[in-house]
Amino acid sequence: MKIKVLHIIKSLGRGGAEMLLPETLKIHNTEKFEFHYIYFLPWKDQMVSAIEEGEGKVTCFNASNNIKIMLQAKRVVDYCKEYNIDIIHCHLPWAGFLGRVVHKISGIPVLYTEHNKQERYHKITYFLNKLTFNWQNTGIAVSGDVSDSIQNNIRPSVPVKTILNGVNTRAFKKNVEAGNVIRKKLGLPDDGLLVGTVAVFRFQKRLKEWLQAFAKASEQNENLYGVIVGDGPLKQEILQERQRLGLEDRVFMPGLQTNTIDWFSAMDVFMMTSEFEGLPIALLEAMSMECAVVTTNAGGIKEVIEDGKSGSMVKVEDWQKLSGEINELVNNRDKLKLLQKGARERVVESFSLQNMVSQLEDLYLETLNRK
Repeated sequence: MKIKVLHIIKSLGRGGAEMLLPETLKIHNTEKFEFHYIYFLPWKDQMVSAIEEGEGKVTCFNASNNIKIMLQAKRVVDYCKEYNIDIIHCHLPWAGFLGRVVHKISGIPVLYTEHNKQERYHKITYFLNKLTFNWQNTGIAVSGDVSDSIQNNIRPSVPVKTILNGVNTRAFKKNVEAGNVIRKKLGLPDDGLLVGTVAVFRFQKRLKEWLQAFAKASEQNENLYGVIVGDGPLKQEILQERQRLGLEDRVFMPGLQTNTIDWFSAMDVFMMTSEFEGLPIALLEAMSMECAVVTTNAGGIKEVIEDGKSGSMVKVEDWQKLSGEINELVNNRDKLKLLQKGARERVVESFSLQNMVSQLEDLYLETLNRK
């Protein structure tokens, strides 16, 4: 008899937490576990087909806002009874709140993965997380930084286990030919250096600052180009900033891309200007793809990057210095190659998806054995 695991998440769009679900499904032991997925925002469904291809069962309980999500508790309980769900794994706060209510009603064990620091949440979200956190079996933190934030702000009585995010290093491997197709499509010269990022256009990513750091670096390097892959609520602001800086012919914005591997393959450098992070999946993917990383030291990033070996870091408040880090890589191609190689070695050694999945499966079994 398979152990039936239900993942609950607000949406199945292209955020980091969402993208992990189909990737982990590829590696999970599906002879021992059966995976179900419930989400609530039908217009954010980019991961659905990938999960279904991996034989996960996906259901959308249409709910247009957080209050309506909470009103789905009875439907989720009924779903769990119908499919004999053994354990629930929630991702991100509002799915977590719902899962804890379901746990109170049904007694089904609930795990919750926390991807962000408590200090970064809206006051209502922070309060509800603190109020309900102990209505579950175990909290999972994606980095030591996130775990410390839980301990300092919530002081939970339930255990909190750190399971570092991982990347499928076998799948995310540089494809030079595919990268060259992208570079040719963008019209890059052979000696052009491409600085990129992949992100949801949210305020924490500080993509306007990303453009400003790139603009400063490009003043000294006419063969420097940029690409921002993604979309999100701040798209118009970012487009306006690109226009203000006169970068419309230097920074490309191709929108959401389902095949990010080709885009990573085209990049020489991956730059992040984030104000805060848990442990960003896009960073790990870029490193696995042998992109040299220049980044702020936000959140769990400083647990990944070995400064000068697997990337270059500056303090969050010193994001302007990223332009200097880029210029150094432009002028020192030996260092560029060193960081590209070091990035790949770092994730293969310490941030493989296989290790993450093994720890999750062990936790599922441990939780059920404690029932």
